Amino acid sequence: MITAAHRIRSGDDFRRVFKAGVRVRSDHLMAHSLIDSDDSHAARVGFIVSKAVGNAVRRNRVKRRLREIMRVRLDSLDPGALFVIRALPQAAEAEFSVLESEVTMLMDKALKKLESRGRRT
Repeated sequence: MITAAHRIRSGDDFRRVFKAGVRVRSDHLMAHSLIDSDDSHAARVGFIVSKAVGNAVRRNRVKRRLREIMRVRLDSLDPGALFVIRALPQAAEAEFSVLESEVTMLMDKALKKLESRGRRT
């Protein structure tokens, strides 16, 4: 389970990540990432799974899978990092291992993109 200290819950934080952060995409997921200049907080993660993914059962299954994937990867994020994963409609049909590899790839791509742009707010 991801603790409250590691979750993005504020709409303002989500908007800030979308506006000032970087975006990367894979076949089933899209990720937005930002490294906050105030790195006093732990790395935080947010999830967006819209109704386009499917009914409540499918959406909740995708969310549970993404939470578990990120739970074991939280230590690899820098303090102050904000990372939002948006599930695309195809994510409902994807296997756990596929989502897992895509999240790892998205984290790497987002980190490289952030470093190349020097994005800090």
